[in-house]
Amino acid sequence: MVDSEQQELDTAASQQGGNDSPDDAPLLFGRVLDGKGGGRPITWAEADKWQPGDDGEFLWLHICRNIEGVQGWLQAHGIPEPTAELLVSNDTRPRAFREGNTLVATLRGINFNPGAEPEDMVALQVWSDGQRLYTLRRRPLQTPRQVLAQIDAGRGPCDAGRTITDLVEAMIARMNSSIVDMNDAIDEMEAKGTETDTDEMLSRIAVIRRNCLSLQRHMAPQHEALEIISRSAPEWFEDDDRREIAESIDRLRRYLEDINISKESALVLQDDIRARALSRSERTNYLLTIVAAIFLPLGFLTGLMGINVGGMPGVDDVHGFWIVVGLCGMILLAQIILFWKWKWL
Repeated sequence: MVDSEQQELDTAASQQGGNDSPDDAPLLFGRVLDGKGGGRPITWAEADKWQPGDDGEFLWLHICRNIEGVQGWLQAHGIPEPTAELLVSNDTRPRAFREGNTLVATLRGINFNPGAEPEDMVALQVWSDGQRLYTLRRRPLQTPRQVLAQIDAGRGPCDAGRTITDLVEAMIARMNSSIVDMNDAIDEMEAKGTETDTDEMLSRIAVIRRNCLSLQRHMAPQHEALEIISRSAPEWFEDDDRREIAESIDRLRRYLEDINISKESALVLQDDIRARALSRSERTNYLLTIVAAIFLPLGFLTGLMGINVGGMPGVDDVHGFWIVVGLCGMILLAQIILFWKWKWL
């Protein structure tokens, strides 16, 4: 599920230290958007002095929040201390609220980094006043660079509201691939049936169910956060942006329904596999019981005839062995007839 092209972009950017920023600067990348779909790079030092003008430009900084000094920098640029603390906090439950003319949100996306599981969600904190947009993350997140690629190609958003909307849309769209992968895995296991190892299938189903529960746990509050953005965002968040957010909410709702279906399908498949395994075990135990019931009287007879005491009949008879074999055969035939009559066979 790793997007290799986007990962290469992330790796290259990290090796370059963002936009020629010092190695210890928290800036991953920065752009001054021109309001026409394009933008120009900006360094950390330049961003520190940037001021909004009247030409429709706005600033977007993507920041690594776990570098020391980020909270102080945010407070120095007019963000209240509680909000700045929230933006760099590890408390990343999805939420959103309006603070005067600013929008503050914490969103979560699927972790597509190497070795990560779908349930390892990556948080993206967002702050914007319409002229400045700050996005902050701790672990690599590919969604911002997807929007960045559109900006560098001249086909990006024209304002802060549209940038936030594009980030939300890209983040939710990436969730779909993880859900599709889980559905495909369930369909594959249903098609294979009992051809594969039962323990392996049960283990895979357990992973899918755990992923579904984790995704549902994170995506449900994200649904509420997006509704707050659509309903309570400041005036600079235009009506078109609200409609796009509403579309994203509807798409997220469908994904939540798909997750529920995947979870129920995995549960049904798990119960079916366990029922089949139990049925095979019971059938095996039944056959072993029948075999034991057949040989129990025969074993008793042969054991009785094998005791080494005086007075055993047929000891001196040359036909004694065949008489005992014939007697065992008659007992076996009688047992089979009785078991068939009793519907044991």
